[in-house]
Amino acid sequence: MLDKKWWHEKVAYQIYPKSFCDTNGDGIGDLKGVISKLDYLKDLGVDIVWLSPIYCSPLADQGYDISDYYNIDPRFGTMEDMDELLKEAKARDMYIIMDLVVNHCSDEHEWFKKACEDPDGKYGKFFYIEDVKDGKIPNNWRSYFGGPVWDKLPGHEDKYYMHVFHKKQPDLNWENPELRKEVYTMINWWLEKGVAGFRIDAIMNIKKPNIYTCYPADREDGLCAIFNMLHDAVGIDEFLHEMKVETFEKYGAFTVGEVFTDREDALKAFIGNEGHFSSMFDFSENIFGQHDDGWYKRQPNVWGDDYKGCAFETQERLGDIGFISNIIENHDEPRGVSRYLPTGDVNDTSKKMLATVNVMLRGLPFIYQGQEIGMTNVDFSSIDQIDDCSTLDEYQVALDAGLSKEEAFKAVIPYSRDNARTPFQWDTSEHAGFTSGTPWLMLNPNYTKINAADQVNRDDSVFAWYKELNALRKNPEYKETVVYGELIPYKREQKNLMAYYRKGTDKTLLVVANYQHDAQDVELPGAYKKVLMNNLSSFDLEGNTLHMPGYQAVIIEM
Repeated sequence: MLDKKWWHEKVAYQIYPKSFCDTNGDGIGDLKGVISKLDYLKDLGVDIVWLSPIYCSPLADQGYDISDYYNIDPRFGTMEDMDELLKEAKARDMYIIMDLVVNHCSDEHEWFKKACEDPDGKYGKFFYIEDVKDGKIPNNWRSYFGGPVWDKLPGHEDKYYMHVFHKKQPDLNWENPELRKEVYTMINWWLEKGVAGFRIDAIMNIKKPNIYTCYPADREDGLCAIFNMLHDAVGIDEFLHEMKVETFEKYGAFTVGEVFTDREDALKAFIGNEGHFSSMFDFSENIFGQHDDGWYKRQPNVWGDDYKGCAFETQERLGDIGFISNIIENHDEPRGVSRYLPTGDVNDTSKKMLATVNVMLRGLPFIYQGQEIGMTNVDFSSIDQIDDCSTLDEYQVALDAGLSKEEAFKAVIPYSRDNARTPFQWDTSEHAGFTSGTPWLMLNPNYTKINAADQVNRDDSVFAWYKELNALRKNPEYKETVVYGELIPYKREQKNLMAYYRKGTDKTLLVVANYQHDAQDVELPGAYKKVLMNNLSSFDLEGNTLHMPGYQAVIIEM
């Protein structure tokens, strides 16, 4: 049986601070901006707020390259602002969780600077630093952002350091117990300060196989995908168990892991009652259609039966093992409504349908900023508008594969992380109410039509729909069923119909969604008590046959 926890019936929300709300006119969102919008989040029904990194950083990878774990980057404010945020959140019965980035730090972190000064000293052992002769690097792993994972150690001709991400993100050597102790001290410092837990970044990368292991090259650059390393790395459980015991467990902290693994025991190991984390994200829809050669070969469409298959497969594997965290989008993904709905069918009705089938899944719903108002991908017109290092790398990969500039741009832009990083669309004023200055990244021009000010007081808005879904999750009459009830697919074989039961001890709900443009009929299993939610005004039932227009979604109490 699943042990019940304080966070199970909550709703979580991810803030990308740089793009959320700017209060000082510098074009970059800040902590005071977050504080100013807590009532907006409370009204939406949010309980847990995850902040993407706000630590000191050169922003080579938008804050995921941390130069000081104990301080707030001046771009985002001060530690006093952070203390104020924690205080104001607590006053609203809300919880703040931080982003924990400990696979790597920044090359501007004091540890790495000292490692460069003395590679054989204490801090040199905090990293992977190797002697290299004749330029023959230890392995042929390709970093996540392209190119080898090895770069010359500054100031040393024959020494190289490892970075599985950006070259300004040197990997920390978790094999060193002294490094691990420093990490745990830092985690406990934040928990003592009052954060409720952490989203744990890229954590599978902390365990490496033998660093002299090479794999067959899979592109003309002679390198191999970094995922080979993840498949071969054995022993990460010891690290993660130690971290849990030394930190999270002492504080009853909530933790959600960014875990990419095909281990058969992954769910039990990571999120079971004795798992390393409280929860982990389900990325099955996000990674569907990926191609080893790069974004330009990705399967473009993930909707209807493909989306349904991904969601149900996770739910079936999950069973009663633990609590998964369900997402439609995040800071590393394009906008969900642009990815999981056909281009010509993106409207309020289909957005509400997508919200319904995701939020009603068993697990903890995570909403990414702007998702609740239906923000979409951006119609970028030039690669020069792109800030994201991952997109720029994939653009080059496409060019190297022989695509023209136009073809490469068209191929990668739907998946760009910048689609989700454009400033939040608060209202119709200049710069969408995000800033009085010049935004750090271009706004989506559709902010005049899609914005929070328009939606918060409109009963038929996407925002109102999310608010209603969140309220249903917490409704004393239904929360036992929505939070803990069993998920059983219904009419799974019917094309582009995503339907499932949520069966509790005393109530049964049926979620039915017509995941296509065309109308279709659905045979209901029998009599129903009432329709709890319906994204259209009509409920066309003839006998037990429900006539559903395109993208209709209903939640029925049976």
